Amino acid sequence: MRIFPRRAGIRVPMATTASRRSLAVGSARAGLARAVDLIGAAVALILIAGILLVLLGANRQNGLVQAIRDAADWLAGPFNDLFSLKPHKVELAVNWGIAAVVWLLLARLIARVIRP
Repeated sequence: MRIFPRRAGIRVPMATTASRRSLAVGSARAGLARAVDLIGAAVALILIAGILLVLLGANRQNGLVQAIRDAADWLAGPFNDLFSLKPHKVELAVNWGIAAVVWLLLARLIARVIRP
């Protein structure tokens, strides 16, 4: 950091180009980490909403219900047949719940790696 004279002999530290660039990169990385956190939270919320719609027996003919359940089913794809439980609603709740936790933890881990 360079120091330049300022009025009446007071010396004020001034940022160099390298320090400004470093600050910009750190800020961009923090923003990217925040975005990854938000995406992970959004995925978990979609899965939780899907679980609630299944458990509460929401009308599948409704467009919004169908969209949320389709999105949750797609997001929980690798976890769909993780456990085979007799009441189908409980099976979906357990498998999609595990998927929500995994997605959220994975997003937090990636964000922690990205964050400066």
